[in-house]
Amino acid sequence: MTLNGINYELLATDENGRHGKITTAHGIINTPAFMPVGTAGTVKAMTPDDVAATGAEVVLGNTYHLMLRPGAERVQKLGGLHSFMNWKNSILTDSGGYQVLSLAKRRTIEESGVTFKSHIDGAEIQLTPERSIEVQSLLGADISMVLDECTEWPISEVGAKASMERSMRWALRCKKTFKTKKGHGLFGIVQGSIFPKLRTESALHLEDIKFDGYAIGGLAIGEPQALMFEILEITTPFLPQNRPRYLMGIGKPSDIVGAVLRGIDMFDCVIPTRSGRTGQAFVRGGSLNLRNARHAEDKKPLDVTCDCEVCQSFSRAYLHHLVKAGEMLAGMLLTKHNLYYYQKLMVNLRAAIIEKRLKKFKKTFFDEQKIGPNLAGEFKMKES
Repeated sequence: MTLNGINYELLATDENGRHGKITTAHGIINTPAFMPVGTAGTVKAMTPDDVAATGAEVVLGNTYHLMLRPGAERVQKLGGLHSFMNWKNSILTDSGGYQVLSLAKRRTIEESGVTFKSHIDGAEIQLTPERSIEVQSLLGADISMVLDECTEWPISEVGAKASMERSMRWALRCKKTFKTKKGHGLFGIVQGSIFPKLRTESALHLEDIKFDGYAIGGLAIGEPQALMFEILEITTPFLPQNRPRYLMGIGKPSDIVGAVLRGIDMFDCVIPTRSGRTGQAFVRGGSLNLRNARHAEDKKPLDVTCDCEVCQSFSRAYLHHLVKAGEMLAGMLLTKHNLYYYQKLMVNLRAAIIEKRLKKFKKTFFDEQKIGPNLAGEFKMKES
């Protein structure tokens, strides 16, 4: 079903897991999907071709960073973000709200929007719902996000309610500003912190406004994983079945698997790329810290079950050497492996949903997590 130009088809379900297909102006996104984060028009340590080779069908760009540098108008003049960064597939841009609250200096939140001083040069800038949508349009995003107020945690219910209600008013202003265009859509963002009543109210309010997709924000900012899952279980039943669901900023493999089990379709996080730049590799069963001396003479690949280029070509010993020597190739290779691991996880989740074996996949995945990183390269691959 289409609304503002993107199409979503729910193709299969198992338990609460969903497999679907989103069609945008720049191609198909198979869900569940993980979006590598390309904050400033680049996925760090990766070329666009390398990102696509991992299986990624969509990347995330950041409105806050791109509007400050090089500027949305400049990107538009140079052909839009797809052309500017030479990425041929879909792009989702976040609204900039989270970065305003986490990075900007001397910020003031008012009904009109947010006024802040740039962390780059101290320039005073105002970001309103209307300007956020304008910037994302100038960038040429396939999927744009409404501007929301990112609720801090912990917060009182009174404070969370006021914040959520402001976000809902901003969401309506974003919807009124967003111009319908084939292949491009707008997602609303559910807020309400850890309070079930507020989450429900927010979800229902957004459904009344009508969006192409629905995101859940304000989670994974300090609350325990079990509480995050509880909020998802409360929220997702109030989201439309025929629209994609996006859990913002969630990125640990166990978070992703747990969220898919609770009906989430889309994810983004800096964890796989940031970890790659700091010597950590995700492998079946856990993760490896390549700084550890025990890898210095280890001839095994990162993961004996992985068929990525890094695992087929390089040993743990070599990668340990690169990390210890401070070579930039270390971050490039580990990032490439990590993004491949994440995309392979999504492929396996989609297959498990299609083949009605998600429950078995869950048991296998979490059983392997208990093995821990010391055995990550030694056990044999199990059937999921």
